[in-house]
Amino acid sequence: MPRSQRTALTREDVLDAAANLVAQHGPEALTMRKLAAELGTAVTSIYWHVGNRETLLEELVTRTVREMGAITPSGRTPAQRVVSIARAQRRMLRERPHLIAMVHERGLTELMFLPAQQALVHEVHAAGLRGARAAEAVRAIEFHVIGFVLVERNRERSPVQHPAEGDLWTAQRADQDPALARALAAPPNSERLYLTATRALVNALLGQ
Repeated sequence: MPRSQRTALTREDVLDAAANLVAQHGPEALTMRKLAAELGTAVTSIYWHVGNRETLLEELVTRTVREMGAITPSGRTPAQRVVSIARAQRRMLRERPHLIAMVHERGLTELMFLPAQQALVHEVHAAGLRGARAAEAVRAIEFHVIGFVLVERNRERSPVQHPAEGDLWTAQRADQDPALARALAAPPNSERLYLTATRALVNALLGQ
């Protein structure tokens, strides 16, 4: 059934579908024809709602910047709330790598990260940090979040390793610690590792 007989197409429908295409396949996969087919409508309808392709990409960038700012801290203490901000930011970066790359290419990365940094400033102030020490804490947390995501992405995109981690770690290489060797030979639990590293960093920075 044509879309016109189901529900009227909206601008948000177009943006949602375009964001989904970019998120899955990258901006090169976004054409007006593909988008129209995805939505079950005519190409002219897409142009009517969002203009040309470049205008659509700019709108997706603007929306991504706005979405990345929608972080609500949770927790009873400043340290818990800082950890919640770092976890939310990592999740959001992981969910939209192609869209984040588009933001970066347009020189809007600092603007995109500003709301999260402001949230961190509020929490480090609540923990008693001020001035240069507070700035260092905010930057250390942001570098940690972004660096961790980059390492994860690099591991996911790297070619198959020969030898692999599981082949490299022996008790001898692990200083005669067989349990350590087995743990290092196993694939890392990224969620647990991120939480452990983030809590340790935040506690050290805030003096917890």
